[in-house]
Amino acid sequence: MQRRLAAILAADVANYSRLMAENEEATLGTLRAYRETIGDLVAEHGGRIFGTAGDSLVAEFASPVQAVRTAVAIQRALDRRNADLPHGRRMAFRIGVNLGDVVAEGDDLLGDGVNVAARLQETAAPAGICISGAVREQLDGKVTFPITGLGERSLKNIPRPVQVHRVDWSLDDPDRTGVFGGVLALPDRPSIAVLPFANLSADPEQEYFADGLSEDIITALSRYRWFFVIARNSSFTYKGRAVDIKQVARELGVRYVLEGSVRKAGNRLRVTGQLIDAETGTHLWAERYDCDLADIFDIQDEITASVVGAIEPEILMGEGRRAVHKPTGNLDAYDCCMRGIWHQYQISGEHMDKAEQWQRRAIALDPDLARAHMALARTAMARCLFGYSNDVVRDQATTQEAASRAIALDAKDPYCHYARFLAQISASRHDDALAEAQRTIDLNPNFAYGHFALGWARLFIGHFEQALNPLLRAFRLSPSDPLAFFNLSRIALVHYHLGNREEALHFAENALAVRRVHVVLTVMVASLGKLGRLDEAAPLVREMQRLTPPDPEGYWRICYPYAQAEHRAELMEGLRRAGVEV
Repeated sequence: MQRRLAAILAADVANYSRLMAENEEATLGTLRAYRETIGDLVAEHGGRIFGTAGDSLVAEFASPVQAVRTAVAIQRALDRRNADLPHGRRMAFRIGVNLGDVVAEGDDLLGDGVNVAARLQETAAPAGICISGAVREQLDGKVTFPITGLGERSLKNIPRPVQVHRVDWSLDDPDRTGVFGGVLALPDRPSIAVLPFANLSADPEQEYFADGLSEDIITALSRYRWFFVIARNSSFTYKGRAVDIKQVARELGVRYVLEGSVRKAGNRLRVTGQLIDAETGTHLWAERYDCDLADIFDIQDEITASVVGAIEPEILMGEGRRAVHKPTGNLDAYDCCMRGIWHQYQISGEHMDKAEQWQRRAIALDPDLARAHMALARTAMARCLFGYSNDVVRDQATTQEAASRAIALDAKDPYCHYARFLAQISASRHDDALAEAQRTIDLNPNFAYGHFALGWARLFIGHFEQALNPLLRAFRLSPSDPLAFFNLSRIALVHYHLGNREEALHFAENALAVRRVHVVLTVMVASLGKLGRLDEAAPLVREMQRLTPPDPEGYWRICYPYAQAEHRAELMEGLRRAGVEV
């Protein structure tokens, strides 16, 4: 016999017999999907599932910290997925975690350590997590989840009483974080913003290169689910500005700020970076790298690892393989792709055309660059959504084709799944769109566009109450996003359908202050129409008419893909009352 100490996670479905009796096929389908999600999370945290039976599973971890983090990640992921199911079909797991001695027999584990974990699972409430005192002792200073002691319990077939603790895995309410006014509350995780690296080269064309380096570091950090990472679009609002680090941290609601510079001369590159604790002004880490241009992706990896290690060394426990995907060794294609993305964010018909030209050039240089295909899909869809497309069917087909190619090249990139979400939601394939939105968050819980996509999908499915939380969470992750006006317009539309017409008007006005585009005017005019404020609506109706998209039929179909005809009719009724001919 081989004995060792191990952290054991045991999970079981609550009320499984009732679920099977009511709808066997649907329950088995949900269980299959949830097991896949759980398996991915266990592997991500360095664990191994060694036992499954019926509706239960048991996993082993070398670290109790990683086992508890996995349990929390599981409950958060399944709670997000359950929100899209009818109440009677929602599947809640109970989870128990124990640290104890186990006996190995091949790939299986037996013994007291496993038995206690299984009994702890039985004490947990549906969607709850219970841990033993042995696990609790290992968590101080390493996790931030609230933990409540439940005292000693006598567990079935366990000869001694066991100290039991409950872990609170709930996320903070994004509506209470101060994102729409006041001081942003710090998240319950290490929080960081990466400012755009300064280009110190004589050539201004190298701005794209410095931006690409910054964005790749943001993406790499975001894949650590126990960090809170501000999205690229908010960080980049500080580009080219002399900034005060403490002010940046206050405005973005983070504790840590990473800044740096890039100097390129011929084939040589110098990259500097420094990590600052904005609360104290302390420099936690600073480094300079001199390398050949060909080694740039190794430098990105090294900077990312250094930052992670400086903020929270424990995060590296059990994570032997970091999922930092190197986009390509072809820097010419990469540079073209980044130029296209820059044009895409300028949001005009002319810039969209330039974005597509650069992205197609990147693909011609490197057909296997997933990011370029993803960016092309997003550009084609943005052209439709913002009313610049004169052939929506063509651009929709481009979105579908480019997104599918991006997924085929890199199925682990959340941006690629976001691109396919755009293709699915625009085609009114609501279930597929919802699955893609959920997948983006599974891959990267910090992905602001993933939460936005989830709220967007729920909105047009008709799950209005469930749509608000992810939309607000997307706003918190990227409070200064150049595309925030579009998120605000979706928040406004959710409030419109919930009957909160004044709130809808408030969010639409905020969106319109940023960007005057047709999609924002629509929800504002409809809200005024429902409120009977026709005099205020009249000049906005005329503005809508001036901004009528070149392909109106395609625009309305792709921009408002309601699953239920009555929800579309409700929006059209508000517009008709305001004087819009629809």
